[in-house]
This record gives sequence, structure tokens and C-alpha cells, in this order.
Amino acid sequence: TMDHLANTEINSQRIAAVENCFGASGQPLALPGRVLLGEGILTKECRKKPKPRIFFLFNDILVYGSIIINKRKYNSQHIIPLEDVTLETLPDTLQMKNRWMIKTSKKSFVVSAASLTERKEWISHLEECIKHLLSKTGRQPCREPAAPWIPDKATDICMRCTHTKFSTLTRRHHCRKCGFVVCADCSRQRFLMPRLSPKPLRVCNLCYRQLLAEKKKEAEADRRQTEPIPSAMQGYEPSSGDDSDKSDDEKAEQWPADTEFYTSQVSWSSFHS
Repeated sequence: TMDHLANTEINSQRIAAVENCFGASGQPLALPGRVLLGEGILTKECRKKPKPRIFFLFNDILVYGSIIINKRKYNSQHIIPLEDVTLETLPDTLQMKNRWMIKTSKKSFVVSAASLTERKEWISHLEECIKHLLSKTGRQPCREPAAPWIPDKATDICMRCTHTKFSTLTRRHHCRKCGFVVCADCSRQRFLMPRLSPKPLRVCNLCYRQLLAEKKKEAEADRRQTEPIPSAMQGYEPSSGDDSDKSDDEKAEQWPADTEFYTSQVSWSSFHS
């Protein structure tokens, strides 16, 4: 489907409609050769609770956002380059079925589809696009995906010291390296991880010690190479497409109580051909 849709009128109209729904808060999405392959609502496991998100699959990027009015208004647009994506199918939990993880070097998160068939469709279309892209660019798939954040509700106590209980006064924090839910005492340190952010990020004490040890090892290895070799990392700027720590997950959202996200009559996940 990919190539014969490129540069067609119907494809341009579809992309314009998506841009329109995101309004001024979104980035322009039309590019020569870019094709919109499908769209649908998936449930994203967020920090506080699972939330419906609109997802658009293009031949080179995956775009998702928050739903203000379905099919009319979306915001909090995120753009993920597909060549940075790897997928992992996950088992069902009591709350969520048909789950899988979207892993990238900057952020990894879990989504679930309304049915098994729909999960299969999404995964096969995503994998086909990724394979197509990697073969075109000659790149390697992402080797070191970011750890997904464990949802707040998964634990009432700090996952590192295992004795601090969370409460309204004792806040939960997340280690940016392992994704564990930790207390303030267990995550006092910050560490610079250029793949994730240009600023030092909160890490738990265990990850901090591991990261320091790795850094020391690297420094010693560098010292042993007597020839000074200019580093390719100088001037390395992480992509500006980085999500800030205060992602849209943390903004309170009021959903009308009677909003139905899954209605059986509507096949709302559609792939274009």
C-alpha cells in the first residue's frame, strides 16, 4: 500500500485532515513521499491510569495525541521516528488486554487495543513499515530502548528501599534509567543521559552507582588509548523532539463520565489501502 499512495490526492487530504485536528498545537505533517497508512484509538498505560490516545501510523513516523473531541480535535502531539521503534507483545493483565510495548531510545510505553485482531493489525503494519525504513536507510534497529515507567498504582511502597510507604505527603518519583517507582530518599541523584535529555535526570541510587561505575570504566578505557582520538560525541545534541518530564500524562484530564471509547459497532481502527 505504501508506495502507490504516495503523492495521491486522497493521501494529501488525509494528512491535511490530521494536521487540522491538531490545529496550531501540532507540527506540520505533510512531506513529499510521506503516506498516512492507518489510524485508531489505543489505550496508553500512563503514569496515573490508562488513557485513550489517538494514534496515526505513517510510513516513517508514528504520531499520537490526546483526544479532546474524537475525529475533530486532538492535542499534546508526539512524533516518533519509526526507525527508532522496536515492539514487544505483552501478556494480558486483569485491567488490560491485547497489550504490547512500543520501545524507543527516548521513551518506551505500553498500549492496548480493543481486540486481539486489532493488536495483530497494528503490530504487522508497524513491523512492515519499520522493516521497509531500515532497509531503505541501512540503519540498525534501536539497541538500547528506554525503560518504560512502572505505573504509580503498581506499588504502594518504594521499589528500592521497600519500606517507605507512599501517601499524599510522600510522593512517588520515577527513576529515568530503570523506570522504577521510588521515594525521594532513594532518588536524590541526577545523572546526564544524553540519549534521553540534555539535562541531568533523576535516577535511583542503584542506577546512579551503576552509571557512575560505567562512566569510570569508560574514562579508564579512554585513558588507555594513548592516541587522543577526537570524539564523535562532541557537539552531540539530542533531538528536540524530546518529551519533557511533565508529559501530558501529568496534566489532569476531565473526561465526561459517559464517554464510551469502545463501542462494538464501530470499527474505529482503520488501515488505508
